[in-house]
Amino acid sequence: MLVNALLRLFVGFRVTGWRNMPRRGPVIVVANHLHNFDPVVLSAALPRPIFYMGKRELFRNRAFTWLIRQFGGFPVNRDAIDRAALRHVGLLLDEGLAVGVFPEGTRSVTGGIGAVQPGIALLALQTGAPLLPVGIAGTEVLPLDAKAAKRGRRGRARVRVVVGRPFTLPPRRPGERPDLPALTDRIMREVAALLPPAYRGLYADPPPAPPAAPAAPISRPR
Repeated sequence: MLVNALLRLFVGFRVTGWRNMPRRGPVIVVANHLHNFDPVVLSAALPRPIFYMGKRELFRNRAFTWLIRQFGGFPVNRDAIDRAALRHVGLLLDEGLAVGVFPEGTRSVTGGIGAVQPGIALLALQTGAPLLPVGIAGTEVLPLDAKAAKRGRRGRARVRVVVGRPFTLPPRRPGERPDLPALTDRIMREVAALLPPAYRGLYADPPPAPPAAPAAPISRPR
């Protein structure tokens, strides 16, 4: 409540679709990433506590670690599929809690969605939890983030958070090998659809059309 009030007082802060957040039960909140403050903004925008996966490098400083954990943060290794972190997420979801994930793994250097790790698709498949797509725009002009400052965009922040409708990935059939890149693409296109065009990055163009089914052979009378 306090963070929400401060954002509305000092920043042009607007949230659309917050009622799409399930009131109870497990949910994976998926968002694009522009600024170190994005977890704070996301927590202010949504009506439930959120536990965040954060790169393990953030947990090297004791004071910063304490701050991150106040917002429900826990470390994840971005260089490989971190099964310990995935197990921790599974436990949180089993308890009916909300977990926040920024699948890019780092803040965008362009403002648009960049390369995404396929761990988000694996997480969704393993847990079966619904995914809640969220688009964040405008946080890149906030202070106290050197990486965001390199983009050279400054001025009064107008932060916009758009919350989409929850969805689930199709269940995996026994023995089926999941197409993680395709599923990751599906997830991030849900996020990109909530953003202004300048923030969509790799997902600015529509997905390629599926290949046409081969025509049925024409049977000729004998």
